Amino acid sequence: MATRIDRAQVAETALRLLNEVGLEGLTLRRIAKELDVQAPALYWHFKNKQELLDEVATEMFRRMAESFSDVDSSTWQAYLTGSARVVRSFLLGYRDGAKVFSGTRMTGTDYAGPVEELMKKVVAGGFTPSAAARAWFTVNTYTMGYVIEEQSVRPVPGGERDPAYELEERARRLVGYPLAITAGTEFFGDLDAGFEAGLHAVVAGIEATLLPPGRAGVE
Repeated sequence: MATRIDRAQVAETALRLLNEVGLEGLTLRRIAKELDVQAPALYWHFKNKQELLDEVATEMFRRMAESFSDVDSSTWQAYLTGSARVVRSFLLGYRDGAKVFSGTRMTGTDYAGPVEELMKKVVAGGFTPSAAARAWFTVNTYTMGYVIEEQSVRPVPGGERDPAYELEERARRLVGYPLAITAGTEFFGDLDAGFEAGLHAVVAGIEATLLPPGRAGVE
């Protein structure tokens, strides 16, 4: 009897395989092998890899959104920064997690509930709905970009640094270019501190440019 599979099973299997094979190795054929079915069985659910990644990203959002309700919402700053930390932490748990998640389209509409709640909390901080959306999008794209770079430094969750990002070796190669050495140390040194510094700058910029005058919140 043929094995019956559904979209949820395929997305679950893809997420499980990510740490093993990475984005490049995450093919429909590889997933079919893991599920012990023929590759054409997957094409019944997904026309191509992009459709698969859309479903995987949607499943990733469902899982990370479960933690948004635990984020401190006492101020809009706390909520935006806390939500960004949730996203970063979740994506770092998967090899190429940020690349898989960025640039994809959500499937279905069940993502709308968490987005609605997120928007309500930012609007409650004094933003117009449009400004709240721009604030979240700005924080989110910063987080995505940062994690993509971060996962170049440490490609495998919990793994070692890629040798190309060893700071001492980089400094030896760049003798005579002290500012370039400083830049590399800032970019690729303490990744946690770097994320927090950038996030603080982004949130300060949001307050300065998107929050209506007289509505500044308290950090």
